[in-house]
Amino acid sequence: MDWIEFPSLSRGSLRDIRVTVDGTVDTFLGAYGEAIEHAFDPLKDFLIWLEDLLISSPWPIVLAVLLGIVFLMSRSYKIVAGSLFSLILIGVFGMWEDTMRTIAMVTVCTMLAILLGIPLGILMSRSERVQRWINPILDLMQTMPSFVYLIPVVMIFGIGKVAGLIAIVVYAIPPTIRLTNLGIRLVDQDVLEAADAFGSSPWQKLVNVQLPLALPTIMAGINQTIMMALAMVVVAALIGVKGLGQPVLNAIANQYFFMGVQNGLAIVAIAIIFDRATQAYGKRLQKHSEVLHG
Repeated sequence: MDWIEFPSLSRGSLRDIRVTVDGTVDTFLGAYGEAIEHAFDPLKDFLIWLEDLLISSPWPIVLAVLLGIVFLMSRSYKIVAGSLFSLILIGVFGMWEDTMRTIAMVTVCTMLAILLGIPLGILMSRSERVQRWINPILDLMQTMPSFVYLIPVVMIFGIGKVAGLIAIVVYAIPPTIRLTNLGIRLVDQDVLEAADAFGSSPWQKLVNVQLPLALPTIMAGINQTIMMALAMVVVAALIGVKGLGQPVLNAIANQYFFMGVQNGLAIVAIAIIFDRATQAYGKRLQKHSEVLHG
């Protein structure tokens, strides 16, 4: 009945493959791991600075600044009032410091995702070949189990902030790349032809026409990146990322129902604040775009 069993590699062959791959990775990390780690020192320093700034500054000032940013993005007093209520509850229940750590991590991850994702999205919109190459990579990044991202980053960076930051960015960046590409491709061809008729260079057309018109779609991608980054915070706590994720893991390990729900709701509150502010900003950009088009 051997024909019923699927023909697979022997255990010895699989062991040899694993040993070869792991040995290659170990050799690479031995040669370049320290250089790669030092390359991310400026990012680590910025994250530590922002985290310390949010934690050490007087909470009324931090609260006022956060609410000011929410208002500038949303121009909605309802969203500001909801954000104020949520942040005050977070402070009352003793989660202020962990929340500031989480906000710092998500902010830096989002900034890095924007700096990397938008240029990649523009590149994809410019070239069908590049799009064919990058799309499968994005599919892999979006479908790979989130825990798998922790393995290579821990091997390179060890336990700590940088490993968590890289894992979160890799997990959360695909929406920014995809929707930047989509937004630029959806720009009306008549508008592009008009820009060409006025003698615009490719760079002028990109900066003055395509990117402004694609901004609402790009903002939707950034919004999804923020949501995915917040979802990854709990997973990243497994490799030493401090914030709201660590109490959730502690609650799971010790079966503390209230602690888990309390910190989980704090993550939800932060996610809703980010979501409502960025969505409102995207809608404002959409209205502005429609006014320009007449």
